[in-house]
Amino acid sequence: MTSQCEVAGKQASGAAIGLFERYLSLWVVLCILAGIGLGHFASGAFQTIGELEVAQINLPVAVLIWLMIIPMLLKVDLTALSGVTAHWRGSVVTLVVNWAIKPFSMALLAWLFIGWWFAPYLPAEQIDSYIAGMIILGAAPCTAMVFVWSNLSRGEPNFTLAQVALNDLIMVVAFGPIVALLLGLTAIIVPWDTLLLSVLLYIVVPLVIATIWRRLLLRTDPQGGSLARVLERLHPVSLIALLATLVMLFGFQGEQIIQQPLIIGLLAVPLLIQSVLIFVIAYLANRWVRSPHCIAGPSAMIGTSNFFELAVATAIALFGFTSGAALATVVGVLIEVPVMLLLVRVVMRTRRWYERGRGIPPSTDLSPVRARSA
Repeated sequence: MTSQCEVAGKQASGAAIGLFERYLSLWVVLCILAGIGLGHFASGAFQTIGELEVAQINLPVAVLIWLMIIPMLLKVDLTALSGVTAHWRGSVVTLVVNWAIKPFSMALLAWLFIGWWFAPYLPAEQIDSYIAGMIILGAAPCTAMVFVWSNLSRGEPNFTLAQVALNDLIMVVAFGPIVALLLGLTAIIVPWDTLLLSVLLYIVVPLVIATIWRRLLLRTDPQGGSLARVLERLHPVSLIALLATLVMLFGFQGEQIIQQPLIIGLLAVPLLIQSVLIFVIAYLANRWVRSPHCIAGPSAMIGTSNFFELAVATAIALFGFTSGAALATVVGVLIEVPVMLLLVRVVMRTRRWYERGRGIPPSTDLSPVRARSA
């Protein structure tokens, strides 16, 4: 096992997922209930919020998304890109899965399940919108939560950081065109001005702000103490913003969900299949190219998880609060954490099998991750 992998194993051995992240699906369920209740009893307030728009961008949502995204991007060190070639095989696998496979497999699964097999059980006027939401979700690879999954799967931290930084930069130029291409293939009219504005507001501007802010903090305190304190203070703000956004979404979607609760389950099916499919492709591809296990784990996790904050914001901007697209992206939030925790266990339990592959260096530490950490 390489020295980097040994360090990664020591770092991850004590890694634990936070209370909020561990029970994210529970909080989402509570937000569903709160949003439905508030939407029913305070529909006028939600209508007013929905009308606060500029160029189809809802201003309250824009503020909440910034409060979610900027703290996450503040963790990303773009200078880590200098190490992106250290494990070039894993990097290639990650990039191919994220940008050449994942968006298109999600679109295909959405068309098959939502547009065809499940179509008789869904509102006909929302089918294209559900598909659009899944496409948007599939085109947004994860950023912040990847650090959690990488730690739990004993991933190499420098590789994870480099891949997240690279994905953030690629998203600036690739997210809009991929979404537009796949939405066009579904015969959905793409409002280019709104899509480009969404990319600018929810990717470019937060990335610039976070990068400048990070550099200023490290310039005054090169040891990183100031940065750590700022991240600690911003963490609850980011979580509150996420929960508030979910309450708003379900406030608008509540009546539709009450009338057809089966919708949530049907939307979850292709999203679950997509997660497992992408994980298997990325994990096996890394084994085929002989990446170390500490690279294969985070590579598969980066490909499997989604940047759901960006997806939710873009879906709202393009299609509105009450759209099926917004609902589909929120279902992605609902299922992500339990699915990813399960896949972390798969990574750790298949470690011996993985390292029996030809040309893959064996590990010296095969002790399982403690249950409390996974």
